[in-house]
Amino acid sequence: MSAHRASSIVASVDFDADGIQRGHLRLPFSRNESAWGNLMIPIAVIGNGRGPTALLTGGSHGDEYEGPIALAELARKLSPDEVSGRVVILPFMNYPAFRAGTRLSPIDGGNLNRLFPGRPDGAITEKIADYVERVLLPMADIVLDFHSGGRTLDFLPFAACHVLDDKEHEARCREARDAFSAPYSMTMLEIDAAGMLDSSAEALGKVFVTTELGGGGTASARTVKIAKRGARNVMKHAGILCGEIERGPSVLLDMPGPECFSFGDSEGFVEPAVDLGARVKKGDLLLCVHPHGHLGERPREYRAGLSGILAARHFPGLTAPGDCLAVVAVPQEGG
Repeated sequence: MSAHRASSIVASVDFDADGIQRGHLRLPFSRNESAWGNLMIPIAVIGNGRGPTALLTGGSHGDEYEGPIALAELARKLSPDEVSGRVVILPFMNYPAFRAGTRLSPIDGGNLNRLFPGRPDGAITEKIADYVERVLLPMADIVLDFHSGGRTLDFLPFAACHVLDDKEHEARCREARDAFSAPYSMTMLEIDAAGMLDSSAEALGKVFVTTELGGGGTASARTVKIAKRGARNVMKHAGILCGEIERGPSVLLDMPGPECFSFGDSEGFVEPAVDLGARVKKGDLLLCVHPHGHLGERPREYRAGLSGILAARHFPGLTAPGDCLAVVAVPQEGG
């Protein structure tokens, strides 16, 4: 029965109205500090007549900042006169996590990008996922979901799409990814795609683009510039904004299989052997993990499972068994 229950989230914006609206998604949240309190999740809608709808999201994980920075600026600066259609902007999708600067929600421990399609009668993070799934995704023609590495990973700045069973759908997603025009363009392999916004959007046939634009729990001037330009490029590609797409060189990368990943099986501190963007051959040393309990013990070596480019690395210096330590991606023809 819960699948048909209405969401408790109430929007202060009218998604069908023209003009610009900046408001909130009000989610009831009773707690010690506020018995009849609410979470107020910022949202903006910019509409102008008939045309496609873009859903732009960031802050699914609260320690990733390029998306929120770029989308907050769009919500402040984008004029209805620039738009043909509609733009829905949700810069801090997991607002409790964003306010805390943590990957997961401090309220319920929820990882928003692993909880789709959500539940209208579930925990706070499940309710956010349910609203995005049942209200926002259906109105969108194209979805751009910003991610970065957060506090525990660092990535080359890339836009990404996925391999899909429907090759026409995959081609549309790839074209939008290429229009983003990040320095790297990835065909991405997920460790586990269950519960992700990506999978929900793709299952509905939406054109979907995601990113990884850095990491370490911060942003840089370079990666913020990539995010801002990319968001406008994707909307130009969709026909929502006018003007030429601002393209730059982009290296095409592929993650062909599980051999791309290096996962830790030891505890210690990391000594990198190569830096992000370095070309490596299969068997090359990527990093060592040094034990810190006893001096004189040999470090554990982690080597590339295939030849390619180091596209991601663990961040910061300490690691535990099970951590993703490195990702090697393979340059493609033309990249």
